[in-house]
Amino acid sequence: MRHIMNALDLSKDELDDLISLAEQIMENPQKYAECCKGKKLATCFYEPSTRTRLSFEAAMINLGGSVLGFSSADSSSAAKGESVADTIRIISSYADICAMRHPKEGAPLVASMYSSIPVINAGDGGHNHPTQTLTDLLTIKNLKGRFDHLRIGMCGDLKFGRTVHSLIDAMVRYPGVEFVLISPPELKVPDYLKKETLDGNRIPYEEVSDLDAVIGSLDILYMTRVQRERFFNEEDYIRLKDSFILDTKKMKLAREDMLVLHPLPRVNEISTEVDNDPRAVYFKQAEFGVYIRMALILTLLELV
Repeated sequence: MRHIMNALDLSKDELDDLISLAEQIMENPQKYAECCKGKKLATCFYEPSTRTRLSFEAAMINLGGSVLGFSSADSSSAAKGESVADTIRIISSYADICAMRHPKEGAPLVASMYSSIPVINAGDGGHNHPTQTLTDLLTIKNLKGRFDHLRIGMCGDLKFGRTVHSLIDAMVRYPGVEFVLISPPELKVPDYLKKETLDGNRIPYEEVSDLDAVIGSLDILYMTRVQRERFFNEEDYIRLKDSFILDTKKMKLAREDMLVLHPLPRVNEISTEVDNDPRAVYFKQAEFGVYIRMALILTLLELV
């Protein structure tokens, strides 16, 4: 039995196999339509989610399995004070695999220590979001054709953005990758990530606060929203929430083959006028999320 807490839990070879399986599912979904017949996925979501929870559910249903779970802490026994350890002990007797999202860093890891079924971290606070990272990687591989020698711009909330942290962790394993970190000073990438992951792996990067000045040099622009739920006060959120807005004027400065990714939900950091630009692939990215989660479920349940 295996758990996935971090995208780095998968080796490069395992990641290649997972992406290959996801692409096979995309090409022939009917072939996999009964693979999880009789299997149950528990979605234990202690904080709100649309794409992640529903894409996990869609993935399991597409594989012929069924889904049970809860969509907020208030609708679970957590509201009564039940611990994560006790919850997963119970869930383990009801389901075959569990996807858990929790606002507290490390909660899915604790669950995995007490679980008798595979646990997938579906996001824990500002820490990790491995299946979003896998979605991002499938998007990059499918649409760019490679992982190596890419100049990647990360824009917006780089301090609390777990999707940013996870993707940086994953991409530093490939040669020729460099990062442009675009944020206001208050939302810069945490020092530990720069020291341990970027400096530790000798990855070139620069920190800037002007998107216009660098967008023309990027292969990928990864936009993120400023997350209201991560702020301790409303005043700071309001001051920073509109720091960067991608619009058609900025897109004219970008390369013709640059891709715009976003983990969603979008608030107003990408103007809706950008949606029709063929370089804007964030809705396609969300679609890829179902296929990579199908591949991950099959792999963890050892059905392939």
